Order: sequence, then structure tokens, then C-alpha cells
Amino acid sequence: MITLALYNPVNHHPFVNYDDWGYVTENSHVRQGLSFDTMSWALTSTDQANWHPLTWISHALDVSLFRMNPAGHHFTSVLLHIVNVVLLFLLMIWATGRLGPSALVAALFAWHPINVETVAWIAERKNALCTFFFLLALWAYGWYVRKPGWKRYLAVFVLFAAALASKPMVITLPFLLLLIDYWPLQRLITGKEQKNPSLISWPRLVLEKVPLFVLSAASAIITMRAQRAGGAMRSTELFPFGVRMANAITAYAMYLWKMVWPTHLAPLYPHPGDSIAAWQVALAATLLISMSVLVVLLRARRYLLVGWLWFLGTLVPVIGVVQVGDAAMADRYAYIPLIGIFAMIAFGWADWAESKQIGAWAGLPAAMALMGLAFMAHRQIDYWQSNRELWAHTLAVTQNNFIAEDNLGGALILEGKEEEAHIHFEAAAEINPRDPMSHGNLGTYYQTHNRMREAIEQYQAAISLTSDAGLVAQTYANLGMAQLALGENDDARKSFDQSMRLNPHLFNSWLGLGLIARKQGKFQEAIDDLTESVNSQPTARAYFELGRTYELMGQVSLARAYYDQALKVDPGYTPARQAADTLPPSSAH
Repeated sequence: MITLALYNPVNHHPFVNYDDWGYVTENSHVRQGLSFDTMSWALTSTDQANWHPLTWISHALDVSLFRMNPAGHHFTSVLLHIVNVVLLFLLMIWATGRLGPSALVAALFAWHPINVETVAWIAERKNALCTFFFLLALWAYGWYVRKPGWKRYLAVFVLFAAALASKPMVITLPFLLLLIDYWPLQRLITGKEQKNPSLISWPRLVLEKVPLFVLSAASAIITMRAQRAGGAMRSTELFPFGVRMANAITAYAMYLWKMVWPTHLAPLYPHPGDSIAAWQVALAATLLISMSVLVVLLRARRYLLVGWLWFLGTLVPVIGVVQVGDAAMADRYAYIPLIGIFAMIAFGWADWAESKQIGAWAGLPAAMALMGLAFMAHRQIDYWQSNRELWAHTLAVTQNNFIAEDNLGGALILEGKEEEAHIHFEAAAEINPRDPMSHGNLGTYYQTHNRMREAIEQYQAAISLTSDAGLVAQTYANLGMAQLALGENDDARKSFDQSMRLNPHLFNSWLGLGLIARKQGKFQEAIDDLTESVNSQPTARAYFELGRTYELMGQVSLARAYYDQALKVDPGYTPARQAADTLPPSSAH
């Protein structure tokens, strides 16, 4: 109930202009809601540089239930987080039999500010959903351990597959199960327990996990192909191996620091490249080595070793050795890994309090710490209440963040503050001249200011700088619209065709093709193309152009209906209002 109250404000927050468009607001498949066609697409799609069909299905279900009202989408994420909190608590208490430490682990997971990103960001539904199936897989494994059998093992396998089909980050689950065998399940034979028939040797425990390792390997291959196809994987030329290792070491330390002192949290931390100081790498490495030595020395307290290896191991897929995107680290990546550190803290604190015989008094500092974390989480949630506030805060707490500059500019565009937005687009391009997004945004700015030649130059630069199929498709569509405005119909058609080849569901590509067909007097083809545009995304412009086409065909009643539809979508769309006012009385059929 406290978690629900803490996160309730997100139900009043909007969609974010960072990935929410690709996952929900401008995704034509998801916008159709849950259907057989949507599920078929979800099973084969590698859109957003990932294969995660259950995530797509989850978003499509939300659209069926709540349409495009962000409150419903947010509430689903909040409920998933609450369920994860309850599952984690039950798993800890069933496995260890210790109420206090189990409750503390769950509370830290529930209220820590670093987890706000996963809950408050609709596009990160995949993280909460993946964790849900991940925790269920752990539960099924405990069920299997009590009475091994193929049906119970199949439950583990299926739930693990569901977790991978939500987000592939949990490919390390088979390794985690080996850790859990050591503690708290204590299935492993040690030197003192050779004759205990309920214990199993390391080789047999590893052999038991082989089907799960195969599933992990398959998921890794699919993910790497999807990310490569989506242009998300970065080359070794851009991020050499030495730079990646230096960032990985410092990132491990930064996750620990943000766990202890969760301030300056942001949805994106730019990769520093080769600018990481040697002393930072050395300090981080010293911390990691010292902690590793400490938990080995204190291995009698098994939860310390297991918690530490859990943290280190679950971060491996996202620590940056294989660099995906331009981020050095991300708060959302810590959602599962920090459970290991929370267990170290909770059980370590409980054992220390027991040894000192201070009993219930140990709960007081724990409660104070939790209150502080909840307060900081509340503050962090507030930053997500608008796109402008989120990205302004991100710029305030990070450096050289060209993506935040791009997104703040995009937020200002939505507020009609184009000149302010232009400043941020220019700043993004100055920080990173090879950033395709800033060139695309500058192109849009020039296009809205009728500077079509400059817009075309920026769009062409953006296309040359990225292999992201989704971004390239959208940029080709924008390029085509700029060329069309200059009357370069042949070039515009080529651009629209390129866009359609990459993404046949972009509304503005169909819009442009419809306008070209109408110019050529092919009215039926124009109506077909413009109808496809409306089906992909019902915009006022597309409805207006449909109305205009029917008006040119002399079908006044249909023209008026589409002008009215355009005004329903956008009551302030002046061309539709003016066109409707000048129509003659309905007479054509």
C-alpha cells in the first residue's frame, strides 16, 4: 500500500518523448490493440532493436484497455512493480525463513529511487515485466528443488523463456540458480557434508541447468542479431575494448554509489568515451577487488558472497563490454542486480543486530533509512511529470548530454516554443556532430520555417549517420515531405519508397504518396494512400487531405465528413475549418 501511494502520482504523467513513441504512441501495431495480427507481429518483430514479444503484447493489451490514455499504461507498470515487490518478499521469506531481513530487502527494492525509472517510464515496461517472470522462475525453481521432476522443471524453463521474451537481460538466470543452490537453498556438497544424500555436487548442479544455458545462448544470439539489425550495437572503432573495460569498471562502482547516495539520477548518462581518468578506474577497481576479497573472507555468511556475485553477474549483459547505444550506464539496469546488494545489507544488518543483542531496536535505523529513500523516490518521481522538467533536470545533473538536449528540444516543440527548441538542437549537434537525431530535429525545424533546402541537407546528413532502421525510415519520410513542398515529386517518391521499404506503416509516407497521386490526378490511388495514413495514425492533416481529395472529386458530403473528423482530432486545425466553411451545401453522392 505504501508503494502504491508512493507511485500514485505517475498516473497523472504523460508519455515520455524518449522511446515511448516507438513502443506505444507512434507504433502502428501496438496502437491497434491486442489482436491476432498484433500478436503475430510481436512474435517476429525486432523493432526497437530487440526481440521481446511479451512486452509488445503487454503494451497492445494496455491500448485495448485504456486506448491512448497514459494513466492506464502507467498504472499497469505500477501494479507490476508492486507484484514484483510482493513476490520478492515471499521468495525471500520462503527460502530463508527470516521475516525481518526479507521485509527489508523487499522494502529497499520497492522504494529505492534508482528503481523509479523502471516504474515511471512506460517504455521500460519490459524491465518490470521481465522481472515478474524472472521472480516466478525463481519460485518455480524452489518448487522443483523440493520435489524434482520434469513437469516442475518445465515450469522453470517456460517462465525463464517468458522472462527472456520480455527483456533478454536475464540471460544470467542459470548462473543465479547455481548461486541460489549455494545459498539459501544449500544444495551443494561441501567437505563437511559428503554423506548427506540431499546434497549435490557442482558438476551435477551445472548439468541440471544445461537446458537453461541453451535457452540463454539462443536468447543472446537473437538479441545480438536484433541489436545489430537495429543499429544499436556500437563498433570497436567508436568504443575500443580498453574504453569499454574502463567504463565497465567505473560503472560497477557508480551503481554502488547511487545505491548508497541516490542523487543526480537521470534517464541517460552519456558514455564518456576515452575521457575517463586513470585514477577513477583505479579507485573503482580497488573498491571492487576489496569487496570481492571481503566477501570471500566472510564466506561463512553465505549471503554476502551470493549477494555480491548476484550483483556482479546480473550486470554483465548491460555493463558495456558489448556496447549498445550511447549510454555509459542506466538506472533501469540496476533493477534486478541491486537485489543482491539489498540482501547483503538486510541479512548482514540483522546478523549484526543479533550478535549485539539489540533486538527490535535494529528496526529503527532501518525504518529511518527507508523513509529517507521513499522521500527521495518521491522527489525523483516528480521529475517525470513532464517532458520538459525531465530533460531540464537531466541536463542539470549530467554533462555533454546531447540526447537530453535533443529531447528537451522535442519537449519545447510540443509546447510551441520552436525558437527555444532550436537552441537545444544546435547544442546537441555541437556536442556530437555525428548525432543523427539532432540533424533530423534541425531538419524538422527548418521545414516548419519553410527553409526546405536546409531541411533537406539536415535530413540527408541524419540518414548518412545512422543505421537505425526506424530512424532512417522516419527521416526518409520527412525528407520526402520537404522535397514534395519544393515540387520535386520524383525525388519525393523515391524517398517515400525508401521509407516504406524500411517501415510500411509510417503515416507521413502514406500521406506523401497520397499527395503525389492527387497531383497526378489519380484520385482513387490518393484516397487509398491517404486512408492508409489515417489507419497508421489518425492525424488532422491526413483527414483534411482526404476531405480535400473528395472535394476535388465533387463529393461534398464526404469532404465535409473528413473535415469534421480533422477538427475532432485537432479543433485548432485552421485549414480544415476554413475548407469546411467554404463548402457548398451537400448535394453530391
